[in-house]
Amino acid sequence: MAILSQVRDPRVRGVTVTRVEMAPDMRNATVHVSVMGTPAQEQLALRGLANSAGFLQAQIADKIETRYTPRLRFELDGGVKHSLEIARVLGSVLPSDSETDQADTDLPPDQEEDRSDP
Repeated sequence: MAILSQVRDPRVRGVTVTRVEMAPDMRNATVHVSVMGTPAQEQLALRGLANSAGFLQAQIADKIETRYTPRLRFELDGGVKHSLEIARVLGSVLPSDSETDQADTDLPPDQEEDRSDP
């Protein structure tokens, strides 16, 4: 929430935290983020987050009681964009619903009966 509501850096826009990986000793945390925008905007957001890491670590220190406050490292998570790209490719390859409905209505009368049997 602190990234969304308290970080004032204008480079940090359209950022979503997808997951956080903690080191076993709890001293380091890798924060995986997704950034909506161009690759240049992604890199700007990562630099903005890296510059805001100290502030975010202080926010974490206020919320949790541990011996150490984890050092934050930000990495780009390409999973969301990869999923969107797969959906785009599939959408261009697979027939649309209207094409499928049209193909179903073009069946000869003797094949329409077969369509209802599972």
